[in-house]
Amino acid sequence: MKIRFGYVANALGLWDASPSKTLTFTRYSTLPKNERMEKLKLITAQNLQHTKRILHYNIAHEIELYRFSSSLVPLATHPEVLWDFLTPFKNEWEEIGSLVQHFKLRVSFHPNQFTLFTSQREEVTTNAVISMDYHFKMLNAMNALDTGLINIHIGGAYGDKNSALNRFHQNLKRLPKEIKKHMTLENDDKTYDVRETLITCEKENIPMVLDYHHYMANNGEIELPLYLHRILKTWDHFNMVPKVHISSPKSDQAYRSHSDFISLDFVLPFLKMAKELNQDFDIMIEAKQKNLAMHRLVDEIAAIRGVKRISASSVEW
Repeated sequence: MKIRFGYVANALGLWDASPSKTLTFTRYSTLPKNERMEKLKLITAQNLQHTKRILHYNIAHEIELYRFSSSLVPLATHPEVLWDFLTPFKNEWEEIGSLVQHFKLRVSFHPNQFTLFTSQREEVTTNAVISMDYHFKMLNAMNALDTGLINIHIGGAYGDKNSALNRFHQNLKRLPKEIKKHMTLENDDKTYDVRETLITCEKENIPMVLDYHHYMANNGEIELPLYLHRILKTWDHFNMVPKVHISSPKSDQAYRSHSDFISLDFVLPFLKMAKELNQDFDIMIEAKQKNLAMHRLVDEIAAIRGVKRISASSVEW
């Protein structure tokens, strides 16, 4: 069983390398009109340059799994801005894509919690489609659609989970098929548990990203070993190994919050459970200390008897 590890957005330790520098609409509105576009382009250029620096860091540390920041382009989906962020940066998008392709990196996006398809409000669904389209356009500009995925949650229940799930299936028809082909769904920590998310994925033929921390916070009184094989099987038609999200609780009082680092004791039961199936998969680390938390966890797992380290950021068990 081979496991590769990755992390989210920012490589800590790199000086001034945030790929998520932003510009609020309020600030944008106060700028003279002839300076607004210049400011948008300046921040986007910084974010793309920092992304390239982070990818070079990843390549140097043999990190093949990486989640891009969703904030690469400020105000990209704001209805009063909606600007062309592709043409002016054609070379930059292609440079990032060249790194992804040449070094066979597995990349993804995770839009915010407002990108959902269960709402009764028309504008929420419309905005979800716009958000998915924005992320798809970035992957396309990078020529990264071969491996690039966009991961979201099902959404809210609004007091009636069955009706909300029916709306999800109905509203999802609004999403262009070419975008849906790059979509994954993740179980969440409050509403839709592993079983509900899995059934939804199977119905829509969408791969499921298992979030182990979310399962522990919202297990729906189900036993994960009974569903893990089916979860991994949702990836079969994608020609990719399954992906899992790993984090650990900040504290007993703030159980749903992510800690700075990953507790090996917290995730070890899952790793042993996965070992029973002996199937390769990738782990995305969701911890406050990002790449530093990833490196520490890989070190700790590699020290377990029977585990062989095969690169700086992957192990074989």
